[in-house]
Amino acid sequence: MNEKYMTLTKENPSSAFLTDEVLELKSKVHERLMEVVDLSLVDSLDRNALRQEIGRVIEKILAEDDFSLPLNADEKEQFRKEVQNEIMGLGPIEPFMHDPTVTDVLVNTHKRIYVERYGKLHLTGARFKDDTHLKNIIDRIVSAVGRRIDESCPMVDARLADGSRVNAIIPPLAIDGPMVSIRRFAVGALELEDLITLKSLTPEIGELLKGVVKAKLNILISGGTGTGKTTLLNIVSRFIPPNERVVTIEDSAELQLKQEHVVRLETRPPNIEGKGEVTQRDLVRNCLRMRPDRIVVGEVRGSEVLDMLQAMNTGHEGSLTTIHANSPRDALARLETLVAISGINIPTDASRKYISSALHVIIQVSRMLDGSRKIVSLQEITGMEGNIVTMQEIFSFKQTGVDENGRVRGRFEMTRIMPRFLEKFEALGVPIQRDMFHSGKVFEV
Repeated sequence: MNEKYMTLTKENPSSAFLTDEVLELKSKVHERLMEVVDLSLVDSLDRNALRQEIGRVIEKILAEDDFSLPLNADEKEQFRKEVQNEIMGLGPIEPFMHDPTVTDVLVNTHKRIYVERYGKLHLTGARFKDDTHLKNIIDRIVSAVGRRIDESCPMVDARLADGSRVNAIIPPLAIDGPMVSIRRFAVGALELEDLITLKSLTPEIGELLKGVVKAKLNILISGGTGTGKTTLLNIVSRFIPPNERVVTIEDSAELQLKQEHVVRLETRPPNIEGKGEVTQRDLVRNCLRMRPDRIVVGEVRGSEVLDMLQAMNTGHEGSLTTIHANSPRDALARLETLVAISGINIPTDASRKYISSALHVIIQVSRMLDGSRKIVSLQEITGMEGNIVTMQEIFSFKQTGVDENGRVRGRFEMTRIMPRFLEKFEALGVPIQRDMFHSGKVFEV
């Protein structure tokens, strides 16, 4: 086949049919399949058997005179996979959903599809035929979770079957055409050892995090978008003892706890009539009646923060959550703002005292220039001075430069401050190396 029909790129080896002629043929074959195959059976049949059957039908269709196009054996196989993805998957973006190196898929109208690999964005060679084609895929995604997207409701959050988060927005809000953002759900969840290998932290800091969780300190993980807050929450939650009852509350279920005694709760959006919504605040209130030993909230972003703080202040020690903020001090300010908009009139001083007594530790994560993620600070909340919440930094990460490959270089520094929570470590028998605080160790990475 001539190169004008097909372009294989390193970034996109699976979605290589880019010309209008081939895209038109795919559309025609798809329409023909709709006529000869009972697509209502797609969800009820074994997927491997269905894929093979669809492949055989595609071979027959391509043999018809109306669907002739000069394709060699490899190109026919590639073409068949593309059409199978149209029927059973997400069209041109389906291959990326099976690529373990892809963490985000970003569709900017039908013309451009970007993926993130190892913290860097890459423009792929894949594209949709037109905006209608893209809109059909969006409809397939949102209808599977009982949601809708149209002019009256032009943006939606959804979740794929594998747990990946999807946000879609269409005209008139999206001026240039439909836009889709997919945050991939990690099939193989990272472990603490993986973070050490990736130099996101050191083994010594890893042991400190284990102790903080086992000592039942209330933890807030803070960071910007895409910094790895949920990944870190997932990892530290594994240190919760297996004999404790854990209740998780999320907008979109992503946490992968390995304990047996876990109750997973997920919010529900309103239906088409605007009724039936269940918020995180509703779930936090309900979980207090479920006898939890630990409460894990995927992210606080609204009025549920008040109920979360109440839980931390009333015996539910060892609770964990995340928040969007660029520094530990910003995290406290954001908590204060969320309390203020919760609908209950609480004086500023009172809310700050509430926050300072509820939280023990703030862990700040950051995304570096090379795309890597690191824990850049761990701060202990020590109380109040006047009307200011006071903190002391236990360790921090200082960037010192970049190497010849563009990778960030730096060091983790202990601040020589002895944390107050070590008393709780000793009371509960949690082991920790005290000398690393006295010596002010530096760990180069």
